[in-house]
Amino acid sequence: MSKKLQNIGIVSLLTVVSRVLGLMRDTLALAIFGTGEYYSAFVTAFSLPNLFRRLLGEGSLTAAFVPTLQDELHESGREGALDLLNKVVSWLAVVTGGMVLVAMLGFSQSRMFAGQPERWYLAADLTAILFPYLAMICLAAALNATLNVFERFTEPALSPIWLNLTMIASLGGAGWNLAHTELGRMHWLCAGVLAGGLLQMLVPAGVLMRDGWRPRFDLGRSPRVREIVALMAPGLFGSAIYQINVYISRLFAFSIDESSAALLFSANRLMELPIGVFAIAVATVVYPLIARHAVARDFVHMAEDYRKGVRLILIINLPAAAGLALLSEPIVRLLFQHGRFVAADTRAMVPLLALFAVGMPFFSVVSLTTRAFYAVKDTVTPVKLAALSFVVNLGLSWWLKDVLGAPGLVLASTVAIIIQTLLMQRLLVRALPGMEFGDLWRTVGKVLAATALMSLVVFGGWHLLRGAHLHQRPTDLITVVGIIPLGVAVYAAGIWLLRVEGRDEFATLARRYLPFKR
Repeated sequence: MSKKLQNIGIVSLLTVVSRVLGLMRDTLALAIFGTGEYYSAFVTAFSLPNLFRRLLGEGSLTAAFVPTLQDELHESGREGALDLLNKVVSWLAVVTGGMVLVAMLGFSQSRMFAGQPERWYLAADLTAILFPYLAMICLAAALNATLNVFERFTEPALSPIWLNLTMIASLGGAGWNLAHTELGRMHWLCAGVLAGGLLQMLVPAGVLMRDGWRPRFDLGRSPRVREIVALMAPGLFGSAIYQINVYISRLFAFSIDESSAALLFSANRLMELPIGVFAIAVATVVYPLIARHAVARDFVHMAEDYRKGVRLILIINLPAAAGLALLSEPIVRLLFQHGRFVAADTRAMVPLLALFAVGMPFFSVVSLTTRAFYAVKDTVTPVKLAALSFVVNLGLSWWLKDVLGAPGLVLASTVAIIIQTLLMQRLLVRALPGMEFGDLWRTVGKVLAATALMSLVVFGGWHLLRGAHLHQRPTDLITVVGIIPLGVAVYAAGIWLLRVEGRDEFATLARRYLPFKR
């Protein structure tokens, strides 16, 4: 098995663990808080430090840092790369530390603006508490990016696991047993976020120190640092457009009523499960590879690895999107309908999840396409397309939120990401002619045929189960543990019989990582 597939398998497996823990965390939070103003205020508050996290840490910084660090590693070796890491980490600490102080001071004074609904003040208070997470996770992003360049993928893939574990422990453990009010439990949940951020920063730092890194404060402005800043500038703007887009959607949802923000967040988290499990794993592993090819000006192999990455993403995410849309009702009911999350909340979340599923393959592909541009140090083109996506999403959201409510917000973001993905691929081919889909279109056709066959089986099975008039919980359980695996088996048989390209790679991965391997 190739090293690349091994790394994808490792990242995927650890991401599965992370996403399962994330579902446990969300299920626990919804059972305790429901979709009322406390949890809606929390997800709205947490969105702001996450906006800057993705903006500074996992967004433009990582996109600019990885190819530049590859260059430094190639020219100056490991010692030079670690010296560059010290400079980047030092500047990050100064910039994010200042932002945290300003934000905490500003949001703590929100009641100076009188006359707002109480949930907005609650969201501001929680934002002030949660903002230190920004500094810790941005530093963690730089450390994890360095580990990825050094071809160590396990520790970065563990990062979100620490956050989920601390949030589950703080809410389900200390918060449930020690707090006697909703606000008290919410404060424990925030404490879990901060503890998780600390672990996310310390674990990769410890790994790098064990491998020879000696942290030191260094604000030197070397040519590589200036190159990173120059590459970040347009990328920062592009990331800002996308992240502000997400944040505005959350604010729109929070303004509709007290439950829409929580419902939108939870449906999006569920949609991100297949994206995070495989698409992000593929992008994480493929990005350093195509960046290395770009540094060597080897665009033939860059295109080959890019197409392989897209193929792997589509083979997984097209059927996952179909299954999620068809079975959204029993999935939501089984996972979330506990405690204070009631049947009305399930009915409200189902259309959101189904609409998110439509855009899921496009969300998956655009993450890798964006990194293809970054690999050749073109951060301008993604910015332009992100700006267009922002305008489309903002305009449609403003209109549809009053017409359709929360589903209108999801529809707006789905239309925007479809437009962005199609235009981005077209411009990528124009910039690098070897990056066209080519034979991938034949693969897409075969995957769609296998997905259609799977969808017939899944829909038919769900229809028969509903007609059996069993109790609701057993019906949902049989659907999730019975019909979904049946659909997976039918789909696997379909792609094998249709000789879908890349099926041998999945068979190799399955033999290596599944618990019943021979």
